[in-house]
Amino acid sequence: MRYGEKIIDEFDPKKDLELWDNPNPENDYKIDISLPEFTALCPRSGYPDFATIKIAYIPDQKVVELKALKLYINSFRNRHISHESAANEIYNTLLDALKPRSLKLIADFSPRGNVHTIIEIANAPH
Repeated sequence: MRYGEKIIDEFDPKKDLELWDNPNPENDYKIDISLPEFTALCPRSGYPDFATIKIAYIPDQKVVELKALKLYINSFRNRHISHESAANEIYNTLLDALKPRSLKLIADFSPRGNVHTIIEIANAPH
C-alpha cells in the first residue's frame, strides 16, 4: 500500500479532520468548496458512484483545513454506502466539528443507469 492510500484508508474524521481558528470570527463570510472527485461504492452492486460534493458554510469559531477535508472525502472511495448516507454523513461530520453559523452541502452524483441524484442538506443561519 502506498503512503497516500494508507492515509486515506486509515483516515478518522474524529481525530484527523484538522480545524483551524477562524481568523475573522467577527465577520459573516461564506466559504464555498467544491470537491469534484468524490467516489464511493454502491452498497447493492459494488459499482462505483461518482459525485461532486459542494460545501458552503459561514464559519463561527473554526474553519476546516482543506487538505484534511480532501483526505476525508477521499476516505469514502472503498466504502459501500448509499448516496443519501454519504451526503448525510459528510454534512453531520462537518456540522458537528465546525459548529458553523450556517452549512449547506450538495452531493451531485453522476448519472448511472439513467438516474441522476442530487442531495441537498442545509441548516438555517443563526
